[in-house]
Amino acid sequence: MSIEETIKEQIDSNTILLYMKGNPEQPQCGFSAQVTQLLMSCGQRFAYVDVLSNPDIRANLPGVSNWPTFPQLFIDGELVGGCDIITELHEKGELQTLVDSVAPESPEEDEEK
Repeated sequence: MSIEETIKEQIDSNTILLYMKGNPEQPQCGFSAQVTQLLMSCGQRFAYVDVLSNPDIRANLPGVSNWPTFPQLFIDGELVGGCDIITELHEKGELQTLVDSVAPESPEEDEEK
Protein backbone atom coordinates (compact mmCIF):
# COMPACT_ATOMS: atom_id res chain seq x y z
CA MET A 1 0.00 0.00 0.00
CA SER A 2 1.42 3.41 -0.95
CA ILE A 3 1.66 6.19 1.62
CA GLU A 4 -1.13 8.05 -0.20
CA GLU A 5 -3.35 4.95 0.09
CA THR A 6 -2.46 4.67 3.78
CA ILE A 7 -3.49 8.30 4.35
CA LYS A 8 -6.78 7.81 2.49
CA GLU A 9 -7.45 4.64 4.52
CA GLN A 10 -6.84 6.53 7.78
CA ILE A 11 -9.20 9.31 6.72
CA ASP A 12 -11.89 6.87 5.57
CA SER A 13 -11.61 4.69 8.70
CA ASN A 14 -11.95 7.45 11.30
CA THR A 15 -14.98 9.69 11.67
CA ILE A 16 -12.92 12.40 13.40
CA LEU A 17 -9.21 12.38 12.60
CA LEU A 18 -6.61 14.98 13.52
CA TYR A 19 -3.19 15.03 11.89
CA MET A 20 -1.08 16.90 14.41
CA LYS A 21 2.41 17.45 15.75
CA GLY A 22 2.70 15.35 18.90
CA ASN A 23 -0.27 13.80 20.65
CA PRO A 24 -3.26 15.20 22.54
CA GLU A 25 -1.49 14.84 25.90
CA GLN A 26 1.77 16.36 24.63
CA PRO A 27 1.25 18.54 21.54
CA GLN A 28 4.52 19.62 19.94
CA CYS A 29 3.33 22.94 18.52
CA GLY A 30 0.99 25.67 19.64
CA PHE A 31 -1.42 25.20 16.74
CA SER A 32 -1.77 21.46 17.45
CA ALA A 33 -2.25 22.25 21.15
CA GLN A 34 -5.01 24.74 20.39
CA VAL A 35 -6.92 22.44 18.03
CA THR A 36 -6.58 19.53 20.46
CA GLN A 37 -8.03 21.65 23.28
CA LEU A 38 -10.93 22.78 21.10
CA LEU A 39 -11.69 19.22 20.00
CA MET A 40 -11.46 17.88 23.55
CA SER A 41 -13.86 20.60 24.70
CA CYS A 42 -16.44 19.09 22.34
CA GLY A 43 -16.41 15.95 24.51
CA GLN A 44 -16.19 13.37 21.74
CA ARG A 45 -13.59 10.75 20.93
CA PHE A 46 -11.23 11.46 18.04
CA ALA A 47 -8.34 9.67 16.42
CA TYR A 48 -5.02 11.35 15.74
CA VAL A 49 -1.83 10.80 13.82
CA ASP A 50 1.44 12.30 15.06
CA VAL A 51 3.08 13.58 11.87
CA LEU A 52 6.40 14.07 13.68
CA SER A 53 6.72 10.33 14.29
CA ASN A 54 5.36 9.54 10.79
CA PRO A 55 7.62 11.50 8.41
CA ASP A 56 6.18 9.85 5.28
CA ILE A 57 2.69 10.99 6.24
CA ARG A 58 4.00 14.45 7.11
CA ALA A 59 5.65 14.73 3.69
CA ASN A 60 2.72 13.38 1.66
CA LEU A 61 -0.45 14.53 3.44
CA PRO A 62 -0.32 18.09 2.05
CA GLY A 63 -0.44 16.64 -1.48
CA VAL A 64 -3.38 14.38 -0.63
CA SER A 65 -5.38 17.01 1.25
CA ASN A 66 -4.29 20.02 -0.79
CA TRP A 67 -3.58 21.79 2.53
CA PRO A 68 0.02 22.82 3.30
CA THR A 69 0.13 23.11 7.10
CA PHE A 70 -0.53 21.12 10.27
CA PRO A 71 -2.69 20.38 12.13
CA GLN A 72 -5.32 19.12 9.71
CA LEU A 73 -8.75 18.03 10.92
CA PHE A 74 -10.87 15.60 8.94
CA ILE A 75 -14.48 14.95 9.88
CA ASP A 76 -16.46 12.28 8.08
CA GLY A 77 -13.78 11.98 5.39
CA GLU A 78 -13.68 15.70 4.59
CA LEU A 79 -10.93 18.18 5.40
CA VAL A 80 -12.36 20.79 7.75
CA GLY A 81 -9.17 22.83 7.93
CA GLY A 82 -6.35 23.92 10.17
CA CYS A 83 -6.05 25.89 13.37
CA ASP A 84 -7.55 29.21 12.21
CA ILE A 85 -10.61 27.57 10.65
CA ILE A 86 -11.17 25.25 13.62
CA THR A 87 -10.86 28.18 16.04
CA GLU A 88 -13.38 30.18 14.02
CA LEU A 89 -15.81 27.25 13.87
CA HIS A 90 -15.49 26.80 17.64
CA GLU A 91 -16.13 30.48 18.34
CA LYS A 92 -19.31 30.31 16.24
CA GLY A 93 -20.45 27.10 17.97
CA GLU A 94 -20.25 25.23 14.68
CA LEU A 95 -17.41 22.88 15.67
CA GLN A 96 -19.52 21.34 18.45
CA THR A 97 -22.42 20.87 16.06
CA LEU A 98 -20.17 19.31 13.42
CA VAL A 99 -18.51 16.94 15.90
CA ASP A 100 -21.81 15.95 17.49
CA SER A 101 -23.33 15.19 14.10
CA VAL A 102 -20.82 12.41 13.42
CA ALA A 103 -19.70 11.26 16.88
CA PRO A 104 -20.85 8.12 18.67
CA GLU A 105 -23.22 8.42 21.61
CA SER A 106 -20.62 7.97 24.36
CA PRO A 107 -17.18 9.58 24.37
CA GLU A 108 -14.18 7.29 24.69
CA GLU A 109 -10.43 7.73 24.98
CA ASP A 110 -8.52 9.33 22.15
CA GLU A 111 -6.54 6.83 20.13
CA GLU A 112 -3.57 7.07 17.83
CA LYS A 113 -3.87 5.58 14.35
